[in-house]
Amino acid sequence: MAINHQLSTINSPTLTDLPFHALAREMDGLSPVHTRALWRALYREGATDLARRPEFLPPLRRWLDAATGRLPVDVPELVADTASTDGLTRKFLLRLADGQTIETVLMSFRGRYTACVSTQAGCAMGCVFCATGQMGFTRHLRPGEIVAQVLHAQRALQARGEPGLRNLVLMGMGEPLHNYDSVMTALEIISDRGGLNIGPGHITISTVGVVPGILRLAEEQRPYHLAVSLHGASEEERSALVPASRRWSLAELIAACRTYGAKTGRRIFFEWTLIAGQNDSPAQAARLAALLADIDAHVNLIPLNPTGGFAGTASASAAANEFQRTLKGANIPSTIRQRRGIDVAAGCGQLRVEKGRTEKTSNIQHPTSNIQ
Repeated sequence: MAINHQLSTINSPTLTDLPFHALAREMDGLSPVHTRALWRALYREGATDLARRPEFLPPLRRWLDAATGRLPVDVPELVADTASTDGLTRKFLLRLADGQTIETVLMSFRGRYTACVSTQAGCAMGCVFCATGQMGFTRHLRPGEIVAQVLHAQRALQARGEPGLRNLVLMGMGEPLHNYDSVMTALEIISDRGGLNIGPGHITISTVGVVPGILRLAEEQRPYHLAVSLHGASEEERSALVPASRRWSLAELIAACRTYGAKTGRRIFFEWTLIAGQNDSPAQAARLAALLADIDAHVNLIPLNPTGGFAGTASASAAANEFQRTLKGANIPSTIRQRRGIDVAAGCGQLRVEKGRTEKTSNIQHPTSNIQ
Protein backbone atom coordinates (compact mmCIF):
# COMPACT_ATOMS: atom_id res chain seq x y z
CA MET A 1 0.00 0.00 0.00
CA ALA A 2 1.28 3.49 -0.80
CA ILE A 3 -0.21 6.88 -0.04
CA ASN A 4 0.74 9.82 -2.27
CA HIS A 5 2.55 12.24 0.02
CA GLN A 6 3.06 14.95 -2.58
CA LEU A 7 0.88 18.02 -2.45
CA SER A 8 -2.17 17.82 -4.64
CA THR A 9 -3.07 20.40 -7.23
CA ILE A 10 -4.11 23.64 -5.60
CA ASN A 11 -7.82 23.09 -6.19
CA SER A 12 -7.95 19.50 -4.90
CA PRO A 13 -8.58 18.74 -1.22
CA THR A 14 -6.06 16.85 0.90
CA LEU A 15 -6.28 15.02 4.21
CA THR A 16 -4.67 18.02 5.89
CA ASP A 17 -7.41 20.32 4.53
CA LEU A 18 -10.02 18.53 6.64
CA PRO A 19 -11.01 19.42 10.22
CA PHE A 20 -11.85 16.44 12.40
CA HIS A 21 -15.60 16.54 11.70
CA ALA A 22 -14.99 16.69 7.93
CA LEU A 23 -12.52 13.81 8.14
CA ALA A 24 -15.10 11.81 10.07
CA ARG A 25 -17.62 12.42 7.25
CA GLU A 26 -15.07 11.21 4.69
CA MET A 27 -14.58 8.09 6.79
CA ASP A 28 -18.30 7.48 7.23
CA GLY A 29 -18.95 3.81 7.91
CA LEU A 30 -15.75 3.33 9.90
CA SER A 31 -15.62 3.36 13.66
CA PRO A 32 -14.58 6.72 15.24
CA VAL A 33 -11.63 4.76 16.63
CA HIS A 34 -10.09 4.78 13.15
CA THR A 35 -10.69 8.49 12.62
CA ARG A 36 -9.00 9.28 15.93
CA ALA A 37 -6.07 6.99 15.07
CA LEU A 38 -5.52 8.73 11.73
CA TRP A 39 -5.90 12.18 13.30
CA ARG A 40 -3.40 11.32 16.02
CA ALA A 41 -0.88 10.01 13.50
CA LEU A 42 -1.16 13.14 11.36
CA TYR A 43 -1.09 15.79 14.07
CA ARG A 44 0.28 14.36 17.30
CA GLU A 45 3.03 12.36 15.62
CA GLY A 46 3.47 14.36 12.41
CA ALA A 47 3.35 11.22 10.26
CA THR A 48 4.19 11.62 6.58
CA ASP A 49 4.17 7.93 5.63
CA LEU A 50 0.76 6.55 6.52
CA ALA A 51 1.52 3.26 4.81
CA ARG A 52 3.94 2.31 7.57
CA ARG A 53 1.79 2.76 10.65
CA PRO A 54 1.72 -0.59 12.50
CA GLU A 55 -1.04 0.58 14.84
CA PHE A 56 -3.53 1.07 12.00
CA LEU A 57 -6.13 -1.72 11.95
CA PRO A 58 -7.23 -3.40 8.67
CA PRO A 59 -10.38 -1.27 8.12
CA LEU A 60 -8.32 1.91 8.26
CA ARG A 61 -5.65 0.43 5.99
CA ARG A 62 -8.32 -0.48 3.43
CA TRP A 63 -9.79 3.02 3.61
CA LEU A 64 -6.36 4.57 3.06
CA ASP A 65 -5.79 2.25 0.07
CA ALA A 66 -9.04 3.50 -1.47
CA ALA A 67 -8.13 7.14 -0.72
CA THR A 68 -4.74 6.92 -2.45
CA GLY A 69 -4.38 9.79 -4.90
CA ARG A 70 -7.70 11.35 -3.90
CA LEU A 71 -6.73 12.64 -0.47
CA PRO A 72 -2.95 13.00 -0.21
CA VAL A 73 -1.08 14.52 2.73
CA ASP A 74 0.37 18.02 2.43
CA VAL A 75 4.14 17.68 2.77
CA PRO A 76 5.91 20.64 1.13
CA GLU A 77 9.45 20.29 -0.14
CA LEU A 78 12.16 21.96 1.96
CA VAL A 79 14.13 24.33 -0.28
CA ALA A 80 16.19 26.11 2.38
CA ASP A 81 16.69 25.85 6.15
CA THR A 82 18.67 28.76 7.56
CA ALA A 83 19.55 29.36 11.23
CA SER A 84 20.47 32.74 12.70
CA THR A 85 23.87 33.12 14.30
CA ASP A 86 22.31 33.53 17.75
CA GLY A 87 20.53 30.20 17.36
CA LEU A 88 17.13 31.71 18.19
CA THR A 89 15.59 31.86 14.72
CA ARG A 90 15.26 29.35 11.88
CA LYS A 91 13.70 30.18 8.56
CA PHE A 92 12.33 27.55 6.19
CA LEU A 93 11.63 28.10 2.52
CA LEU A 94 9.05 25.52 1.42
CA ARG A 95 8.00 24.63 -2.13
CA LEU A 96 4.38 23.73 -2.88
CA ALA A 97 3.06 21.42 -5.59
CA ASP A 98 2.69 24.16 -8.20
CA GLY A 99 6.23 25.43 -7.61
CA GLN A 100 5.26 28.39 -5.45
CA THR A 101 7.54 28.94 -2.46
CA ILE A 102 6.44 30.18 0.94
CA GLU A 103 8.22 30.95 4.19
CA THR A 104 7.86 29.69 7.75
CA VAL A 105 9.86 31.06 10.66
CA LEU A 106 10.59 29.24 13.93
CA MET A 107 11.55 31.45 16.87
CA SER A 108 12.73 30.64 20.37
CA PHE A 109 11.94 32.80 23.38
CA ARG A 110 13.48 31.39 26.57
CA GLY A 111 12.78 27.82 25.57
CA ARG A 112 9.29 28.56 24.25
CA TYR A 113 8.82 28.16 20.54
CA THR A 114 6.69 30.23 18.19
CA ALA A 115 6.00 29.52 14.53
CA CYS A 116 5.25 32.33 12.10
CA VAL A 117 3.40 30.98 9.06
CA SER A 118 2.31 32.22 5.64
CA THR A 119 -1.30 32.31 4.44
CA GLN A 120 -0.78 33.29 0.79
CA ALA A 121 1.81 33.02 -1.94
CA GLY A 122 2.66 36.68 -2.30
CA CYS A 123 0.33 39.38 -1.01
CA ALA A 124 -2.15 41.83 -2.54
CA MET A 125 -1.81 44.51 0.12
CA GLY A 126 1.36 46.11 -1.25
CA CYS A 127 2.87 47.53 1.96
CA VAL A 128 5.86 49.44 0.62
CA PHE A 129 8.40 48.27 3.23
CA CYS A 130 7.45 44.56 3.03
CA ALA A 131 9.28 42.15 0.72
CA THR A 132 6.11 40.09 0.21
CA GLY A 133 4.07 43.18 -0.59
CA GLN A 134 6.67 44.15 -3.18
CA MET A 135 6.36 40.81 -5.02
CA GLY A 136 2.58 40.99 -5.58
CA PHE A 137 -0.19 38.43 -5.11
CA THR A 138 -0.09 34.96 -6.66
CA ARG A 139 -2.70 32.85 -4.85
CA HIS A 140 -4.32 31.89 -1.58
CA LEU A 141 -3.04 28.90 0.38
CA ARG A 142 -5.36 26.02 1.13
CA PRO A 143 -5.94 25.08 4.79
CA GLY A 144 -3.64 22.07 4.42
CA GLU A 145 -0.82 24.23 3.09
CA ILE A 146 -1.10 26.44 6.17
CA VAL A 147 -1.29 23.44 8.53
CA ALA A 148 1.67 21.81 6.78
CA GLN A 149 3.92 24.70 7.82
CA VAL A 150 3.06 24.16 11.48
CA LEU A 151 3.71 20.43 11.11
CA HIS A 152 7.06 21.16 9.45
CA ALA A 153 8.11 23.41 12.35
CA GLN A 154 6.91 20.81 14.85
CA ARG A 155 8.93 18.06 13.16
CA ALA A 156 12.02 20.29 13.18
CA LEU A 157 11.67 20.68 16.95
CA GLN A 158 11.05 16.97 17.49
CA ALA A 159 14.17 16.11 15.48
CA ARG A 160 16.25 18.09 17.99
CA GLY A 161 14.44 16.77 21.05
CA GLU A 162 12.98 20.19 21.76
CA PRO A 163 9.58 20.87 23.35
CA GLY A 164 6.71 21.45 20.94
CA LEU A 165 5.31 24.70 19.63
CA ARG A 166 3.69 26.96 22.20
CA ASN A 167 2.57 29.87 20.03
CA LEU A 168 1.49 30.51 16.47
CA VAL A 169 1.42 33.85 14.66
CA LEU A 170 -0.07 34.38 11.21
CA MET A 171 2.38 37.10 10.25
CA GLY A 172 4.25 35.47 7.39
CA MET A 173 3.67 35.95 3.67
CA GLY A 174 0.17 37.13 2.79
CA GLU A 175 -2.84 38.75 4.45
CA PRO A 176 -4.73 36.23 6.63
CA LEU A 177 -8.08 38.03 6.47
CA HIS A 178 -7.88 38.14 2.67
CA ASN A 179 -7.92 34.31 2.82
CA TYR A 180 -10.43 34.17 5.66
CA ASP A 181 -12.18 30.81 5.17
CA SER A 182 -9.01 28.80 4.58
CA VAL A 183 -7.33 30.44 7.56
CA MET A 184 -10.22 29.66 9.90
CA THR A 185 -10.34 26.05 8.74
CA ALA A 186 -6.59 25.71 9.27
CA LEU A 187 -6.82 27.19 12.77
CA GLU A 188 -9.64 24.78 13.64
CA ILE A 189 -7.28 21.92 12.74
CA ILE A 190 -4.27 23.44 14.51
CA SER A 191 -6.11 24.17 17.75
CA ASP A 192 -7.86 20.78 17.97
CA ARG A 193 -7.03 19.25 21.36
CA GLY A 194 -6.63 15.78 19.91
CA GLY A 195 -4.00 16.96 17.45
CA LEU A 196 -1.51 19.83 17.40
CA ASN A 197 -3.34 21.37 20.35
CA ILE A 198 -2.07 24.94 20.05
CA GLY A 199 -4.75 26.70 22.06
CA PRO A 200 -6.63 29.68 20.60
CA GLY A 201 -5.15 31.86 23.35
CA HIS A 202 -1.71 31.18 21.86
CA ILE A 203 -2.68 32.07 18.28
CA THR A 204 -2.47 35.58 16.80
CA ILE A 205 -3.91 36.70 13.47
CA SER A 206 -2.21 39.74 11.99
CA THR A 207 -4.00 41.96 9.49
CA VAL A 208 -3.04 45.09 7.60
CA GLY A 209 -6.57 46.32 8.22
CA VAL A 210 -9.05 44.28 6.17
CA VAL A 211 -12.15 45.80 7.71
CA PRO A 212 -14.71 43.16 6.59
CA GLY A 213 -12.51 40.44 8.05
CA ILE A 214 -12.17 42.22 11.39
CA LEU A 215 -15.93 42.66 11.60
CA ARG A 216 -16.46 39.01 10.68
CA LEU A 217 -14.04 37.92 13.41
CA ALA A 218 -16.08 39.97 15.87
CA GLU A 219 -19.43 38.67 14.64
CA GLU A 220 -18.28 35.05 14.74
CA GLN A 221 -16.60 35.52 18.14
CA ARG A 222 -13.41 33.86 16.97
CA PRO A 223 -11.22 33.11 20.02
CA TYR A 224 -7.86 34.19 18.56
CA HIS A 225 -5.81 37.29 19.28
CA LEU A 226 -5.99 40.10 16.73
CA ALA A 227 -3.01 42.21 15.69
CA VAL A 228 -3.54 45.19 13.39
CA SER A 229 -0.65 46.65 11.39
CA LEU A 230 -1.11 50.41 11.67
CA HIS A 231 2.20 52.22 10.88
CA GLY A 232 0.56 55.62 10.50
CA ALA A 233 -1.82 57.70 12.66
CA SER A 234 -3.22 59.91 9.88
CA GLU A 235 -4.82 58.99 6.58
CA GLU A 236 -1.99 60.59 4.60
CA GLU A 237 0.86 58.99 6.57
CA ARG A 238 -0.70 55.54 6.65
CA SER A 239 -1.71 55.39 2.97
CA ALA A 240 1.86 56.28 1.98
CA LEU A 241 3.06 53.08 3.66
CA VAL A 242 -0.02 50.86 3.46
CA PRO A 243 -1.88 51.09 0.13
CA ALA A 244 -4.77 49.04 1.54
CA SER A 245 -5.64 52.16 3.54
CA ARG A 246 -7.02 53.59 0.31
CA ARG A 247 -9.54 50.73 0.23
CA TRP A 248 -10.38 50.76 3.94
CA SER A 249 -9.64 54.15 5.43
CA LEU A 250 -8.01 54.68 8.79
CA ALA A 251 -11.34 55.98 10.13
CA GLU A 252 -13.12 52.81 8.96
CA LEU A 253 -10.38 50.64 10.44
CA ILE A 254 -10.50 52.28 13.86
CA ALA A 255 -14.30 52.05 13.87
CA ALA A 256 -14.03 48.33 13.09
CA CYS A 257 -11.53 47.90 15.92
CA ARG A 258 -13.93 49.61 18.33
CA THR A 259 -16.69 47.25 17.20
CA TYR A 260 -14.38 44.26 17.60
CA GLY A 261 -13.42 45.32 21.12
CA ALA A 262 -17.03 45.94 22.13
CA LYS A 263 -18.27 42.59 20.79
CA THR A 264 -15.41 40.38 21.95
CA GLY A 265 -14.04 42.16 25.02
CA ARG A 266 -10.56 41.39 23.68
CA ARG A 267 -7.49 43.60 23.65
CA ILE A 268 -6.15 44.46 20.21
CA PHE A 269 -2.44 44.50 19.47
CA PHE A 270 -1.38 47.25 17.10
CA GLU A 271 1.82 46.76 15.12
CA TRP A 272 3.89 49.85 14.35
CA THR A 273 7.00 49.46 12.20
CA LEU A 274 9.43 52.20 13.24
CA ILE A 275 10.98 53.85 10.17
CA ALA A 276 13.57 56.54 10.75
CA GLY A 277 12.29 59.99 9.85
CA GLN A 278 8.95 58.72 8.58
CA ASN A 279 6.81 57.63 11.51
CA ASP A 280 8.97 57.73 14.63
CA SER A 281 8.58 61.27 15.98
CA PRO A 282 7.06 62.17 19.38
CA ALA A 283 4.33 64.10 17.54
CA GLN A 284 3.35 60.96 15.62
CA ALA A 285 3.39 58.98 18.85
CA ALA A 286 1.00 61.55 20.36
CA ARG A 287 -1.35 61.21 17.37
CA LEU A 288 -1.25 57.44 17.73
CA ALA A 289 -2.09 57.70 21.43
CA ALA A 290 -5.05 59.96 20.65
CA LEU A 291 -6.26 57.57 17.96
CA LEU A 292 -6.26 54.60 20.38
CA ALA A 293 -7.48 56.47 23.45
CA ASP A 294 -10.84 54.63 23.69
CA ILE A 295 -9.59 51.18 22.61
CA ASP A 296 -8.16 48.44 24.80
CA ALA A 297 -4.86 48.43 22.95
CA HIS A 298 -1.26 47.34 23.22
CA VAL A 299 1.24 48.73 20.71
CA ASN A 300 4.12 46.60 19.47
CA LEU A 301 6.91 48.85 18.22
CA ILE A 302 9.03 47.01 15.66
CA PRO A 303 12.19 48.54 14.19
CA LEU A 304 12.12 48.18 10.42
CA ASN A 305 13.52 44.98 8.90
CA PRO A 306 15.21 46.46 5.81
CA THR A 307 14.39 45.11 2.34
CA GLY A 308 16.01 45.71 -1.01
CA GLY A 309 12.86 47.30 -2.43
CA PHE A 310 12.49 50.01 0.21
CA ALA A 311 14.96 52.76 1.00
CA GLY A 312 13.90 53.36 4.61
CA THR A 313 15.98 52.45 7.65
CA ALA A 314 15.16 51.33 11.17
CA SER A 315 14.66 54.01 13.82
CA ALA A 316 17.51 54.57 16.23
CA SER A 317 17.10 53.24 19.76
CA ALA A 318 16.80 56.77 21.14
CA ALA A 319 13.91 57.57 18.81
CA ALA A 320 12.17 54.28 19.62
CA ASN A 321 12.53 54.90 23.35
CA GLU A 322 11.18 58.46 23.02
CA PHE A 323 8.23 57.18 20.97
CA GLN A 324 7.47 54.66 23.70
CA ARG A 325 7.75 57.28 26.45
CA THR A 326 5.15 59.39 24.66
CA LEU A 327 2.77 56.44 24.53
CA LYS A 328 3.40 55.66 28.18
CA GLY A 329 2.59 59.25 29.11
CA ALA A 330 -0.80 58.76 27.46
CA ASN A 331 -1.37 55.45 29.28
CA ILE A 332 -1.02 53.37 26.12
CA PRO A 333 0.93 50.17 26.91
CA SER A 334 3.63 49.23 24.42
CA THR A 335 6.60 46.97 23.83
CA ILE A 336 9.67 47.56 21.70
CA ARG A 337 10.09 44.25 19.94
CA GLN A 338 13.44 42.64 19.26
CA ARG A 339 14.35 42.35 15.61
CA ARG A 340 14.81 38.66 14.97
CA GLY A 341 16.68 36.79 12.28
CA ILE A 342 18.13 39.75 10.37
CA ASP A 343 21.00 37.51 9.21
CA VAL A 344 18.58 34.90 7.83
CA ALA A 345 16.26 37.37 6.04
CA ALA A 346 13.49 36.66 8.54
CA GLY A 347 11.26 39.52 7.45
CA CYS A 348 8.35 38.04 5.50
CA GLY A 349 9.17 37.41 1.86
CA GLN A 350 12.87 38.18 2.17
CA LEU A 351 14.23 34.63 1.97
CA ARG A 352 12.08 33.87 -1.06
CA VAL A 353 13.41 36.99 -2.77
CA GLU A 354 17.03 36.19 -1.88
CA LYS A 355 16.68 32.55 -2.95
CA GLY A 356 15.12 33.70 -6.20
CA ARG A 357 18.11 35.91 -6.90
CA THR A 358 20.49 33.05 -6.12
CA GLU A 359 18.66 30.76 -8.54
CA LYS A 360 18.40 33.59 -11.11
CA THR A 361 14.62 33.40 -11.13
CA SER A 362 13.95 36.98 -10.21
CA ASN A 363 12.46 37.55 -13.66
CA ILE A 364 9.34 35.52 -12.78
CA GLN A 365 6.26 37.66 -13.42
CA HIS A 366 3.66 37.91 -10.66
CA PRO A 367 0.04 38.89 -11.24
CA THR A 368 -0.78 42.51 -10.48
CA SER A 369 -1.83 43.07 -6.88
CA ASN A 370 -5.60 43.02 -6.58
CA ILE A 371 -7.48 43.25 -3.29
CA GLN A 372 -10.47 40.98 -3.76
